[in-house]
Amino acid sequence: MGEVEFTPPQDLAPPAVSPAVLAQRAIETLDLPAPAVRMSVSDLAFVGVPVWLWIDPGPQGTGPLSATVTAGASQVTATARLVAVEWTMGPPGAQVRCAGTGTPWTGRPGPSPDCGYTYELRSLPERTGGTGRWPVVATGIWQVDWSGVSGGAPVSGGQTVPLTAEQPLAVGEVQVLVDGGGG
Repeated sequence: MGEVEFTPPQDLAPPAVSPAVLAQRAIETLDLPAPAVRMSVSDLAFVGVPVWLWIDPGPQGTGPLSATVTAGASQVTATARLVAVEWTMGPPGAQVRCAGTGTPWTGRPGPSPDCGYTYELRSLPERTGGTGRWPVVATGIWQVDWSGVSGGAPVSGGQTVPLTAEQPLAVGEVQVLVDGGGG
């Protein structure tokens, strides 16, 4: 017996792809970057000395970034913008939330005008799991809004996407010796 091939009638439209599935595909296509961590110190900070925090600014680091995905008669465009950077500085409870990317340090003394931290504890091995460095973690919070058409109806939604980067930092203490002038 010969094979029978089924051909659907021309008036049947393919089933619409779920807008949430299309939105997730669009978000994956965006390839959002983790924050590029920058600090006013490279390898060693000191207790009581302000540390400036920032991430690389620019469209790739902050958005807006957009991507469109189409499947059949459905289409969704996702647009992402960095809305905040949350910093965990190592010691328990040491957290900083910055509304923007932070201000790059230019060598100016004092605290950052918008995103910084001043350590109160040294990064002793017994406090840091033996490493002698605090794990500084920057989490970029991306707001992704999407909209489009699915099955002939408008669709929209949004979600936040957190992406992290880590950089260890040793924190020491400046010792001041007072000479009695007897020499």
